[in-house]
Amino acid sequence: MISEREVDFYKKNGYLLVKGVFSDEEVEEMRGGVERIIRRAAEAKRDDNAAWQGEFLPPAELKKLVLKGFHDVHYHEACFMRAVVHPNMAAILSRLIGPNVHLHHTKMLVKPPENGAAFPMHQDYPYFPHAQHTMLAASVHLDRADEQNGCLRVVPGSHAEGSLPHVGSYYLNHKQYPISDGIPCPADAGDVLFFNYLTIHGSDANRSERTRRNVLFQYKDPADEPTENVHVDWGAGLMVCGGNPRFDKVKPEFRVTGV
Repeated sequence: MISEREVDFYKKNGYLLVKGVFSDEEVEEMRGGVERIIRRAAEAKRDDNAAWQGEFLPPAELKKLVLKGFHDVHYHEACFMRAVVHPNMAAILSRLIGPNVHLHHTKMLVKPPENGAAFPMHQDYPYFPHAQHTMLAASVHLDRADEQNGCLRVVPGSHAEGSLPHVGSYYLNHKQYPISDGIPCPADAGDVLFFNYLTIHGSDANRSERTRRNVLFQYKDPADEPTENVHVDWGAGLMVCGGNPRFDKVKPEFRVTGV
């Protein structure tokens, strides 16, 4: 699905928008999956506001902002499992990461109309640092995203700077790295924005009358070992392309300690 020129663009800039990865029917199925997860979360009284907290916005404004965010969506709805290993995704990932690719985790992010929360500029690296930095995010758009409803913004080439010091819950100093410094990446439903976990990114609040729904899949080379024992999910290690060269490192080691 992508050319050598696009692969070179990703390597140089740390991000790549690929159009039409998912069909209209597949997008509609995932939209339904998102709504069903939100409904079940509410029924289970787990429908918390996942909006980012911190001093990057005045407290009074933060209280008004809402974000629906849940991890491990491929455990909740089968349509996301199909999306994770979709042939189009595999074709792209094998070019951006290499012949061997596995899943790290999944999540959904929904910015409701008029008060959808902003994401301050940050790198994903502090949340799950790895040795070789092959980790990338694939942000699957389920709605049209533009500057009005808080599309993703990236700083091209910032992945080459390596890990930067973060504040609070892992976001960059908003005075030094304002959201407005990022290049907007408008996208249509079915498009996927791929970006390295060292690429500086963020998004503004949704001030429109339209919902902005995304699901996010994090992938990496299975030979890329974590440097800290953090953000370990049950689904980590699912092979999407190729094979895992380490027989003894195919999945996290969990132990049941009680009931």
